[in-house]
Amino acid sequence: MTGPDGSASSIARDLVACLAAAGVTDVMLAPGSRSAPVALALHAAEARGSLRLHVRVDEREAGFLALGLAKVARRPVPVVTTSGTAVANLHPAVLEALHAGVRVVAVTADRPARLRGTGANQTTVQPGIFPGVTCVEDVDALARELAAPTVRPVQLNLELDEPIVAPVLAPESQVWSAARSTTTDAPHEVAELERGPRTVVLAGDDAGPRARQVAEAAGWPLLAEPTSGARTGPALPSYRLLLAHAPLTGDVERVVCLGHPTLSRPVTSLLARADVDVVHVGTASTFPVPAGPRVRFVDDVTAPRDGPSPEDDAWRERWRVAEQVAADIVTVSVAEHPTSGLAVASIVARAVPPGGLLVVGASQVIRDLDLVSPAHPVGERRLVIANRGLAGIDGVLSTAIGAALARDSSRALAVVGDLTFLHGSNGLLIGPDEPRPDLTIVVVNDDGGAIFSTLEQGAPDHADAFERVFGTPTGADLAALCTGYGVPHRRVGPSELAAVLQEPAAGLRVVEVPVSRDDRRALDVDLRAAAAEALEA
Repeated sequence: MTGPDGSASSIARDLVACLAAAGVTDVMLAPGSRSAPVALALHAAEARGSLRLHVRVDEREAGFLALGLAKVARRPVPVVTTSGTAVANLHPAVLEALHAGVRVVAVTADRPARLRGTGANQTTVQPGIFPGVTCVEDVDALARELAAPTVRPVQLNLELDEPIVAPVLAPESQVWSAARSTTTDAPHEVAELERGPRTVVLAGDDAGPRARQVAEAAGWPLLAEPTSGARTGPALPSYRLLLAHAPLTGDVERVVCLGHPTLSRPVTSLLARADVDVVHVGTASTFPVPAGPRVRFVDDVTAPRDGPSPEDDAWRERWRVAEQVAADIVTVSVAEHPTSGLAVASIVARAVPPGGLLVVGASQVIRDLDLVSPAHPVGERRLVIANRGLAGIDGVLSTAIGAALARDSSRALAVVGDLTFLHGSNGLLIGPDEPRPDLTIVVVNDDGGAIFSTLEQGAPDHADAFERVFGTPTGADLAALCTGYGVPHRRVGPSELAAVLQEPAAGLRVVEVPVSRDDRRALDVDLRAAAAEALEA
């Protein structure tokens, strides 16, 4: 590929102009040789005030930084790498973006195609290296992709030939106008929901306030995951325990589902039932089980026009009363286990003020938060996000940093487990000239994988093997690690955490909270048993 004047530098200038026309404001860069002309063009663009550049030495973390920014900013965020294995290190973040519907743009510098298969240094087959992700190979094609209405990641693979670096003679080699979509509008199916079936509204990840609006208008129970954007107003935070209550969940006849529900087996069991109608706003890519004949995919839904019926009011009241019972059980469990991960999640949830940001790690942390995070008043919504496309533990720290950089929040917090923290610790490797957000990262340190204690492999039958192959304790010194990265660190007990989180904090800091997972399985079993008994009473 060549630019108007035949140079790699010209291609780079075209790319920067194209990104600016598409509304790009932030670009991630992991330095390398083949990507040098793009790096220089981006640096010059930042000097002109056209964009904000973020440099990372780890491509994987650069990818997740782009993901966090794109999730919050709701605009394309490119991440630029050099050729070879650098490209492959973007794969985890690109996969998450693909399954979560986030517009990360992987700009992968490449050797000329004639060198593939020759043993040339850092040369492999890069086009299409991310299965399922559209790959384009020139800036014009990228402009068309960025103009498309579908929000998805894209790869721009740039073949850059020698000479790699040439003098930059002008800010751009051509002028780009804002890209416009030429795609015709597709049919937009809106399901007009009728009265009759006993219905619950389920809000999965990134459902947004639409789920709450539909539930309120129809008078139906609202079951909202913490990252749904709908855990406000009438939402029932204890829904997971309520769905395990057969007399209640057994009477569900229809589910109206929005977002991408991923967190719990009771939810997937409900959506998989053969005797329940499901109306899902979305496609199979955001539906967590194989769709049966009673699942209908639509673009939007409208609540019945005449408001809740007496039957709807009675149905909703059954769920509201059950919620009060289950919520009391959760409150008692947190009080009886003040040094547990559940208690830490409760403290963190309540430390996020209106307008605040909370980024949540995968595994046990988000499931604890799901049980204890309250439904806030409408208008006081917090932005709670997590990587739920594939729900991996990798890259969470960089995702959180990117999210905090993209949002002007009243307070920005992240909460992760120790394994998630260690897996993504290179996200803390930030150069002295790079933008840093005000972000407090809470590490719930139980020295291993607590979630496995609550699953089948945590049963006594597997006790001999559990610690080594599931618990995986590391004994890592998080304070020493943070010192190495130059990030402030504090180790506090759960009883001190609430006060620490109210302190003014500038820049990045890590707050480590040691907890035990020795009784984690018993806590989970006892909580569910107590809720079941109370709901049956």
